[in-house]
Order: sequence, then structure tokens, then C-alpha cells
Amino acid sequence: MFWVFSLVGVLVALIAIVVIVGFSLPKEHVASRTLKLNQKPDAVWNMITDFQNQPSWLPLVVSAEKQPDHNGNAVWYELYKNSSDKITLETTESMPPQKLVRTIPDTGGVFFGRWEYEITPTKDGCSIKITEFGTVPNPVFRFMSKFVFGHNTTVETYLKALAAKFGQPADIS
Repeated sequence: MFWVFSLVGVLVALIAIVVIVGFSLPKEHVASRTLKLNQKPDAVWNMITDFQNQPSWLPLVVSAEKQPDHNGNAVWYELYKNSSDKITLETTESMPPQKLVRTIPDTGGVFFGRWEYEITPTKDGCSIKITEFGTVPNPVFRFMSKFVFGHNTTVETYLKALAAKFGQPADIS
């Protein structure tokens, strides 16, 4: 019987640590990575803005569904692997083939924010930099986002899949 109380005590202590550390972390974070590609900026732009076909090359995305525009901006629902919730992504800035901003609105979920994609020509093709500006209100998910999942993981997974789609190694910095 003692071991049951001990186990419960350890679990309660672990949960308390996660909550306390989560509260001590900032709600906002910035994560950024850059991928070098031997592709023209237009080719990269066309790939990253073809949201309907992302599930064919991006393993994170199970489906992408066009929704009615919001304030003249394109809106998509994306369903991600290991999730039952569709995420709303609104294109809030589009400057082909240089800059794309996709925003996840604050709908009371576990996170919201935006991804900024910047495509810069290089002598061998271009580079694409993705910067995530995220907000995680829930302290438990904030802990998980920082220490379990990692803030850069989704950006890196996206860039690796993009490089693979172009048949190139993922030269990410």
C-alpha cells in the first residue's frame, strides 16, 4: 500500500513541477530556420502556396480544405497528423515570390500565432526562411512545447519535407 501512495505522490509532484515551470515560461516564442535550395524563387513560392496539395508532400498535414475568404484573405482548414482538430490558417500577407504570412487566429485553443516565409534569391537558387511567432497560453502545453516537442520542430519538419519534394538534401540552418 505504501508504494501506491508513493507513486501517487511522485505523480502529483511531477505535475506540479510541469505546471510551475510552465507558468515561469513566457507565453510567446520565436523560432526560425532557413533552408537553402537550388530552385528559383518562383518554384519555391508555387510549392509553398499550393495549400491544397500540401498533404501529398508534407507528412504533418493529412488534409487541407479551402474555406471562404476572411477580409479578402485566403483561409484554409488543415488537419494535422495525430490531431482531431482542424487548424485555421489565414494568409494575412502575400508578396509573390518573396514573402508569405499565414496566421492562426486566437480562438481560445492551446496555441496561436503566425508563420512568416521569406524567400531570398541566391546565386545557386534561393533560401527560404520560416519564422514562427507563437503564443501558448496554457502553462502545461507551454512546458510541453518548450521541452518535449521543441519550438523549432514543426518548422524543421516542414523545411525537410520541402527539400525532399525538390529532391534535395535539407541544408537547414
